[in-house]
Amino acid sequence: MIPQRWLTNIILILSLTTLSAGVARAQDVAYYGFEPDIITNFVKDKDEYRLGFIRVAVEVMVDNPKNVSVVEHHAPLIRDAFIQILSTASEHQIKTMTGRDQLRLKCFERAQELMTQETGNPVIKQVIFTKYLYQ
Repeated sequence: MIPQRWLTNIILILSLTTLSAGVARAQDVAYYGFEPDIITNFVKDKDEYRLGFIRVAVEVMVDNPKNVSVVEHHAPLIRDAFIQILSTASEHQIKTMTGRDQLRLKCFERAQELMTQETGNPVIKQVIFTKYLYQ
């Protein structure tokens, strides 16, 4: 039978090994933030024609730190796609959590599509909205 102290040490070593493997995987990604925040108008859903505005801080997760410069090079193209998606969204999409997530996914899919067209590799692993304001 294994003494309690040995069992505790074995569990501790296994958990540290698992933790260090997670840290190694986390270092395989990098982030690029679009500056300045994206600010655009959207049409409100009321009877009268009124504009609202949305301000979003967008960051993208990149599959390899070396690819940050690739994303930075194509940032104007990606930024334009994000503005197009956000400015054509409905008020309901802008103001609801489900709509917000749908917009984020549309931005992600479009960014991957553009990066694949331009570089042959999707490069972007995720799109993250770190600030999301509307009025």
